[in-house]
Amino acid sequence: MAQSVRRGLGWSFISSIATRVGTVLSGIVLARLLSPADYGQFTVALVVLLVLANINDLGLEATLVRWPGAIDEIAPTATTIIFSASCLLAGGVFVGAPAIAAALNAPDAAGIVRLMAVSVVVNGLFAVPSAILTRSFMQGRRATADLTGMVVTLGLSVVLAVMGFGAWSLAWGRFAGNGVNSVLLWWFAPARYRPGWSRAAARHVLAGGLPIAGTLLLAVGLMNVDYVVVGRLLDPAELGLYLLAFNLSSWPVSILSVAVARISVPAFARLQHDLTALRAAFRRSLTLIMAPTVLVAVMLAVYALPATRVVYGPRWSAAAAALSFLAVLGALRVAMQFAADLLTAAGKARLTLVIQGGWIIALLPALVIGVTHAGIRGAGIAHVAVALCVAVPAHLAALATLRISPLDVLRSAGRPVAAGAAAALVAVGVQWLIADDLATLVVGGLAGAAVFAVVARPILRLVSESPADPRSSGG
Repeated sequence: MAQSVRRGLGWSFISSIATRVGTVLSGIVLARLLSPADYGQFTVALVVLLVLANINDLGLEATLVRWPGAIDEIAPTATTIIFSASCLLAGGVFVGAPAIAAALNAPDAAGIVRLMAVSVVVNGLFAVPSAILTRSFMQGRRATADLTGMVVTLGLSVVLAVMGFGAWSLAWGRFAGNGVNSVLLWWFAPARYRPGWSRAAARHVLAGGLPIAGTLLLAVGLMNVDYVVVGRLLDPAELGLYLLAFNLSSWPVSILSVAVARISVPAFARLQHDLTALRAAFRRSLTLIMAPTVLVAVMLAVYALPATRVVYGPRWSAAAAALSFLAVLGALRVAMQFAADLLTAAGKARLTLVIQGGWIIALLPALVIGVTHAGIRGAGIAHVAVALCVAVPAHLAALATLRISPLDVLRSAGRPVAAGAAAALVAVGVQWLIADDLATLVVGGLAGAAVFAVVARPILRLVSESPADPRSSGG
């Protein structure tokens, strides 16, 4: 299994990094073609898409990935359930699109919301092939599908933006790319299933899937309730600025969490009956994941303003007010998502559901207070405060049920955090000495990375160890 995990993780990282690079490059172009208000209108529809796309499968895709036996008997039923749920959810949103857009102060976005609803139906039709590829560690095929979809999404968006389609350029690009990606996932899957029905199979898969769906719904709510609050209390232009800040802060999450989750859940699931190996694999992997995550987060937090001005242009500089705090949130999200992957693989998805519920209950009023008093900067502050005071302690308590203590986590993350603190000090010093934005980013980035590498050097020995080696640890 170790070889499959290593190969799959490599492909997954390649896909995630290539996707992020492509997204960044196209985002730079689009930021100069579109206005913050255009991005704000698209964000309203994007929130709807993200919510629907994460619950339309009712948690069955993740259930298929970690199913302990053969899936031939349950896959046809899962196909029927997922597609039916997707159609019902999309239909409801299609009808209610005007009310949804108006509630978020973007009535002109109703048509875009409807287009995103149709996209969810396409997503649901091909969810089972996606699960089969993930389950089989066929990340090379998945990477091909993902990258092809990305090229279509970004290419079409840029072309339409040049032609003056505004927010619709982002919507049509996303719709077309999602369609291409879904068809390729179906084509590359080693097995394909027609819709079918078995009451026993439905009962089994829903029992495993619904808690995961609930967790995903709350997770998506956590990552999108801020868009709802900002859109409701401010305006589309401010929402567009906040979207850009959140996208920048999500680099570590996009590159690391998504790539690792595709491998960690099935890999952890195969170790779920060997708790010693499971705990050792988690501790070691957490150290490796947090090293690059902390470095990127620190650089983004310290250089939020110059990075925004250099990458996207002066008219987007107001986004830096939120980015400084959201970068910290990005690093915390990587660690907590990895912990959630472990809990899910170990059959404790209900614990993550409880955590997400408490997190969002605490976050909503904090966001309202923060945005009311400090705009998008207040949203970033609220996110970090609630994560540190509520979400992190809750995840530590949940990990303790697998006999992974807070001290274990501290040992695993301690070296990356210490290296990040040293890099931050150097980066701040460079910013005091150099006034030019681009020079600050280049010199400060290189100096910070060099200091980080020196402090984090002991982590390098973990790279050569087997991902599933029970003797490995993240100390």
